[in-house]
Amino acid sequence: MLLVLCVDLDDDLGRKTGFSTPVIGRDPVEEAAVALATADPEDSDVNVIFQGLHVYDDLAARDESVEVAVVTGNEEGDVSANREVGDEVDTVLANISTSEDVTALVVTDGAQDESVIPVIRSRVPIDGVRRVVVRQAQNLESMYYTIKQVLDDPETRGTILIPLGIVLLIYPLALVGTLVDFPGLVLGTTSALLGLYLISRGLGLGERLDAAVERARRSLYAGRMTLIAYVVAAALLALGGVSGMNALEQFEASANGPVGAPTILAALVYGSIQWFAAAGITTSLGQITDEYIAGTLEWRYLNAPFYVVAMAIVLHAVSAFFLDEVSIAYLATALTGGTLLGIASTLAFAVAESRLSDGTRQAEGA
Repeated sequence: MLLVLCVDLDDDLGRKTGFSTPVIGRDPVEEAAVALATADPEDSDVNVIFQGLHVYDDLAARDESVEVAVVTGNEEGDVSANREVGDEVDTVLANISTSEDVTALVVTDGAQDESVIPVIRSRVPIDGVRRVVVRQAQNLESMYYTIKQVLDDPETRGTILIPLGIVLLIYPLALVGTLVDFPGLVLGTTSALLGLYLISRGLGLGERLDAAVERARRSLYAGRMTLIAYVVAAALLALGGVSGMNALEQFEASANGPVGAPTILAALVYGSIQWFAAAGITTSLGQITDEYIAGTLEWRYLNAPFYVVAMAIVLHAVSAFFLDEVSIAYLATALTGGTLLGIASTLAFAVAESRLSDGTRQAEGA
């Protein structure tokens, strides 16, 4: 028996007509096609179902064993829709009463619906695929789907869009520093904007920005301290950068000769480390607060602010020593103190966590 299988991957039939799918048999399929055509005459799935009926009638007129059915997916995406189609194909095969081997002729309206063919082939042999397109726009959907697939696939868009964006940026970069007329300026600006857009799409910056905004929105409505801590930490980091630059300017002004790279780095660290440490403590305390509220706090998480303080002590002492602000004895004391602080916090919270776990097990055993 040949099963004429009409595929509606995004479930236009169910959403627009309320029909329960899968639809099996000529009369129910014709009724579904008429209902969909009445609800949305421009829907391409109407052509798919009528094409399936046409194939069914043609084969039935030759006295061949044939059945027709409509299976649908959903709007959630390719994977979920493909699974839905696979489940409905199983239902169709279970409801066909025949002792013959069943093969399928798949009828679709374009490349997107044909992505489900491997799912169908895993359940029933496929004799052929019939693509139904409107003559006035024969390759429009396939071209659209191909472009959409390129833009959505991270590997493909990174390979194609990023080099194309860089090429488009070459012309406006060549205009920098040169005197150009108005048409050239417009063309260069347009090329630059298009190049930046292609690079951003190639890198997936839009999706990352949307994900970051969504995380921030959820944190805001969930009352998470982490969001506030990050804002404060960003301000502290900015202040630290300014403080580091001020310290560098002071040391350059007081130096008798040129300043080397180690001194520049030491001045930047010396002027900014206390601000950076405050930012680290702020973010760690915000994270600890959220973990406590969520009931997932573990004792070892409390090490974070102590580790930040220990590293700040060590970096401040080392940078101050390079700038001849402290003696070697102070450096040794700071290095020892920072190390001992980290070890002490680690041991203290490890012992506390161990004793708490032992007490919990004893209580449960009692």
